[in-house]
Amino acid sequence: MANEDKKDFNAMLKDNKGMPKLQIITDSKSIEKYGGSRMYFAPPIAYDEIMKQIPYGKVITVGKIREYFAAKNEADFTDPITAGIFVSIAAWASEQRSDSLTPYWRTLKANGELNSKYPGGIERQKAQLMAEGHTIIQKGRKNIKYYVADYEKALFDLSL
Repeated sequence: MANEDKKDFNAMLKDNKGMPKLQIITDSKSIEKYGGSRMYFAPPIAYDEIMKQIPYGKVITVGKIREYFAAKNEADFTDPITAGIFVSIAAWASEQRSDSLTPYWRTLKANGELNSKYPGGIERQKAQLMAEGHTIIQKGRKNIKYYVADYEKALFDLSL
């Protein structure tokens, strides 16, 4: 995101933009990729609510949150684009509040990858996760990425 200091992320978090909604897609490549045509759109605040539930020492991936929303709303999948944007909005909104903080650093990208778009970038997320007992590993030579080692063991279970 750009110009974070000029944006009101809490207002963005509360703007549901007509969501939640279910949309039927017709693009055959997308249907094949995501396993169906029923695409769910969760509002930004829904991501924040889930992210607040992740306890100390546990983590979740954006993908697991998307799976939860899809199952809960009888959809084949949850839109991945808005999901990525909305978890970042939840993180930045938390930074702008002095109360009701969201432990956004516990929400990871696919395969346990850290999210460079969070406040403070990879370094802050890395420090916060390490303070909770997680081990961070680096992968790649040119395009270096950071991951929570054995994140599967620390995954929080969002049961329906």
